[in-house]
Amino acid sequence: VAPKRLSETPTPSPTPIKLTMMMQRGLLRVAARAARATPALASTRRCALSTYFTSSHEYVKVEGDVGTIGISAHAANELGDIVYVDLPTVGDAVEKGETFGAVESVKAASDVYAPVNGEVTEVNDKLGETPSLVNESALEDGWFIKIKLADGAADTLGELMSPEAYEDHIKK
Repeated sequence: VAPKRLSETPTPSPTPIKLTMMMQRGLLRVAARAARATPALASTRRCALSTYFTSSHEYVKVEGDVGTIGISAHAANELGDIVYVDLPTVGDAVEKGETFGAVESVKAASDVYAPVNGEVTEVNDKLGETPSLVNESALEDGWFIKIKLADGAADTLGELMSPEAYEDHIKK
């Protein structure tokens, strides 16, 4: 016995444009679910494409020849409530791997290391009055310093981790 057909007329297949739109909507839904399921990953994925991380949990967001430096949201969460941030002054030189400041929380104190070489051009003065900005928005409002990248500093960015590689690093 032949199977019954629901319709004698064939169902039209979607046009390539409709199919592409359907796939994009599906991918957006999957990405949104993944971001909700992994909040730490969601915070790193909101970073600019030119954000790099160190194994000691500092980040640098590079825009042209300016680097914005701070600590990662993961580091801020691990430290707990941040109560004080010690920062350099404008004009100071920072060297990759060297201490340029410190952060203190109710649980611990930690040195902060420069991910790249450069000269401090701006300090986040808001952290003097509201160090909790680091806990609330480490990658946006809680940045520590901005530097003018030294010659050759951009060449060392490949030694740092991408947001995805950093996410893998903190899962270990």
